[in-house]
Amino acid sequence: MLGPNPNTIYPISNNKSVQFIKPSLTKPNIEVGDFSYYDSKQGEAFEEQVLYHYEFFGDKLIIGKFCSIGPGTTFIMNGANHRMDGSTYPFNIFGNGWESHTPTLENLPIKGDTEVGNDVWIGRNVTIMPGVKIGDGAIVAAESVVTKNIEPYTVVGGNPSRLIKKRFSEEVIKNWLQIQWWNLDINLINENLDYIVNGDVVNLKRNLNK
Repeated sequence: MLGPNPNTIYPISNNKSVQFIKPSLTKPNIEVGDFSYYDSKQGEAFEEQVLYHYEFFGDKLIIGKFCSIGPGTTFIMNGANHRMDGSTYPFNIFGNGWESHTPTLENLPIKGDTEVGNDVWIGRNVTIMPGVKIGDGAIVAAESVVTKNIEPYTVVGGNPSRLIKKRFSEEVIKNWLQIQWWNLDINLINENLDYIVNGDVVNLKRNLNK
């Protein structure tokens, strides 16, 4: 098979910064597809970039296949949320009688799972807030703060992130989403890699329909 083994943490010889995420995972509330990688310039594990992620909240971080995640990118999960219907101060965590004011999950603004699609590129030092959904093929510019859902095959950036442009026409985006090349058998991906990397969706579609 052409290409790296998706089950090895460090797929590039003598390079300990680029790591495939899936084989490095230890937590059941994080799910990542094959070949998605994190560029760890400081040597930290990807899970260290997923903050306030407590199992009893029940939320998951779900990332698709073939994603590229830049160094310093952090995912803020629902455990970071404080009450907003009164004081935001977490009195309960300090004990000494204040623990009787521990909120229930119903009292907290839970945003649900955070989901990243397939073939998504996230630049360095991006912050992704709880419950955000990032569509397939999206690009998130470096230093962005993502507070809202991102449509497939769009480019966003800024704080808070905003639409910069669509990567392709609506018709081309529709074709990419129909093909879902990331779900093809790896041998079929290898056979069509020139079309995939060059954005030749017409010939890719034609070749797959033979």
